[in-house]
Amino acid sequence: MASQDWLEKDFYQVLGVSKDATDADIKKAYRKLARKYHPDTNAGDAAAEKKFKDITEANSVLSDPEQRKEYDAIRAMGSGARFTAGGAGASNAGFEDLFGDMFGGGGGRNYSYSTQGGPDLSDLFGQFGGGGGFGGSPFGGGYGQPTKGADRTAATTISFGGSIKGTTVKFRVPQSGETIDVRIPAGIRDGQKVRVAGKGEPGQAGPGDLLVTVNVREHKLFKRDGDNIRITVPVSFDEAALGAQIQVPTLDGGTVTMKVPAGSNSGRTLRLKGRGVSTKKRTGDLLVSLEIKVPQNLNDAAKAAVEAFKEATENENPRASLMADARL
Repeated sequence: MASQDWLEKDFYQVLGVSKDATDADIKKAYRKLARKYHPDTNAGDAAAEKKFKDITEANSVLSDPEQRKEYDAIRAMGSGARFTAGGAGASNAGFEDLFGDMFGGGGGRNYSYSTQGGPDLSDLFGQFGGGGGFGGSPFGGGYGQPTKGADRTAATTISFGGSIKGTTVKFRVPQSGETIDVRIPAGIRDGQKVRVAGKGEPGQAGPGDLLVTVNVREHKLFKRDGDNIRITVPVSFDEAALGAQIQVPTLDGGTVTMKVPAGSNSGRTLRLKGRGVSTKKRTGDLLVSLEIKVPQNLNDAAKAAVEAFKEATENENPRASLMADARL
């Protein structure tokens, strides 16, 4: 996007946030609106599709500190200001996110995908805007000096599996038809950015870079906690009371045998070393929280066994210290 276009677009209004909104406020507002206006849930609705593109464009600028600072500066100068990209070459070129990730599939309206297996799909289409001014900023550099092209920005959503194993996302430049492969490294976190050198706007001193913000879709079972992975595993009453060896699913699609200590309560968390997220720096752990499942339908033999257990433990009171602990 050429810098002068920013004068006509109120990205804060698009996302429904104030000009002093925090990064967290912007991220929260964007995710809420993206879910509401996503093409997959508004098939055939041209207005929703336009709204989705607008909020993605607004987020790509406001979520990047440098882009946001430049945008605020240009807007502050008023509608009388006009900037060109100088050697950087202003452009309205956008990008379409063609491929979600190697676990993706399907597609949204007016977009095409190419995937490499798996049930998940990446459905957030990248929207790009070029920064204007001199040397990527309207206030930097000097007249007549060769400047590097402005950076472009984009956003994409990948599956949880793609964030753990790594994946590749493809973007297309509509004007030229060029496709750009963006390698998403294994272990990337939600909201992190990937920089692709030399894929930004052209400039006299060389092209700028492409900055891709990666959003990670949540998993039904696994939850990320830093480089650790949390999972809740149901156990039976007898397994918790007497102890047991159980099978726990892992990130690689397999299972690992874990010992449940006798006398375990619901909520107890056990640690499996080295079964978390692997990055270049370290490998996290798998944190397994136990949840005791009480059977809903007992036959006569089971009821008799429970009654016998009740009689055998009649002196055990799990709430013995409850009232004392509740005192203010």
